[in-house]
Amino acid sequence: MTRKKTDLDKTIFSASLSLLLAVTLPLLFWPQASYDALNSIKIAIEDSFGVIYIWTASAVLAFVLWLAFSKYGQIKLGNVASSFSTYSWVAMLFCAGVATGILYWGTIEWAYYYDVPPFGLAPRSNEAIEWAATYGMFHWGITGWAYYVLPTIAIGYAYYVKKIPFMRISSSCESLIGDYSNRWPGKIMDIFFIVGLLGSSGTSLALGTPMIAASMEELFGIENTFFFKVAVILCCTIIFSVSVYLGLEKGIKRLSNINATLALIMLLFVLLAGPTVFILKMTTNSIGLMAQNFIRMNTWADPLTNSRFVEDWSIFYWAWWVAVGPFMGIFVARISRGRSIKQVILGSLFFGSLGCTLFYGVFGNYALYLELNDLLPITELVGAGNAPMAIAKIVGSLPAGQIVLFLFAAISLVFMATTFDSISYTLASSASKELEVNEEPERWHRLFWAFALALLPIALMLVSGLDALKTAVLISAPPLVVVYVMMAWSLLKSFQGYPPETIMKDSELIEKS
Repeated sequence: MTRKKTDLDKTIFSASLSLLLAVTLPLLFWPQASYDALNSIKIAIEDSFGVIYIWTASAVLAFVLWLAFSKYGQIKLGNVASSFSTYSWVAMLFCAGVATGILYWGTIEWAYYYDVPPFGLAPRSNEAIEWAATYGMFHWGITGWAYYVLPTIAIGYAYYVKKIPFMRISSSCESLIGDYSNRWPGKIMDIFFIVGLLGSSGTSLALGTPMIAASMEELFGIENTFFFKVAVILCCTIIFSVSVYLGLEKGIKRLSNINATLALIMLLFVLLAGPTVFILKMTTNSIGLMAQNFIRMNTWADPLTNSRFVEDWSIFYWAWWVAVGPFMGIFVARISRGRSIKQVILGSLFFGSLGCTLFYGVFGNYALYLELNDLLPITELVGAGNAPMAIAKIVGSLPAGQIVLFLFAAISLVFMATTFDSISYTLASSASKELEVNEEPERWHRLFWAFALALLPIALMLVSGLDALKTAVLISAPPLVVVYVMMAWSLLKSFQGYPPETIMKDSELIEKS
């Protein structure tokens, strides 16, 4: 299809780019002052808005589950056959949603809870160890994935059913704010979304890059300098810029399929080559512990102590899911044409959570085994701020460690690429004018965001420190909490105009397909 030169929405594009530069340039030129200011803002947001994230997390999960099993769950996002096979759909969904974060946190998150466990437990006790192996699975479980599902349904319904020709957050609120969705109120919502996405994606890239660089240092003895990390980011940028240039079918889908297959092979190898029985026992124990205490974990606000466990971890994670959620909503809606609302919700919650559980269960418990048996001082390395090197040493300790570590670094690089080509695609979609169902944003526009995404993680790595990375997410997320409420409200208003007989017709089509 021939692209029109008027497809760029100059207001959203210019405002988003200006805000990116406004955040990035101070970090590059005044890193310490910027870090101090960001840390102060982080604490203020955690203390003032933390409990709101806890409420929102439970409310969003309850809403999407109700939606899946209500009569509206039968509605199809376009009365056509599914655009992608289930495997490709799950691969793109998962790879876009987790980035290298699942490799980083899935391997090492338990080590942060080992000495600072939740619920006031004694550090390094048996209970603390069990919860340390469990809490990461919870943070990457169905509550988090629900934050992806709500925008997906709201945007997909507006685009495929209501035929609103915009793949934007503002279009999902059209039933609530009317024509304002395509005017300044709507544009402000879209700008908030892009800012949140830049903050969350910058954090993911700034976490994954040192891990890959540490793997290269362990393998080849390359000095792990700041400039080497920048080179890793540029290498990743080139990979995902090629993928996003090729488009959804030829680039993103193929890269995601390859990455998902490689990741499954890696998981199976670690399970079989590592302490298989210990991994299976700890994973089973964690699933049971999480199931028994799910409501408590979802609502624990830690009101009586000053451990800051909830603020530093649960609230950070909910803010991260909030900030990434609208991006995933646009992207997953784009790949979910032809699927029912119920299929999208349950598929996202199940496959997304299952994939994360596998990474935490296999990689995390293998690392825990090394710590408990004094084979590797993981908590010592993490406590000294060397978590990326700890991950490299964990992977390198496997049989044929050098080969496995090389593959791990390659998979990490592809994980980053599969996420950021999706983000580039989504940013270009949001900053474009009308897009037909089979129409893609212009290639130059997709490439522009691919390279622009590299700026913030470079600045965040210069500041360094996990708190700085968390702050980038926490600052960008609060306005989007309001947007989530508006999306749910607008979706309910939209359903009021959906004829019951059409729902029955869609149900028959689903059964036939």
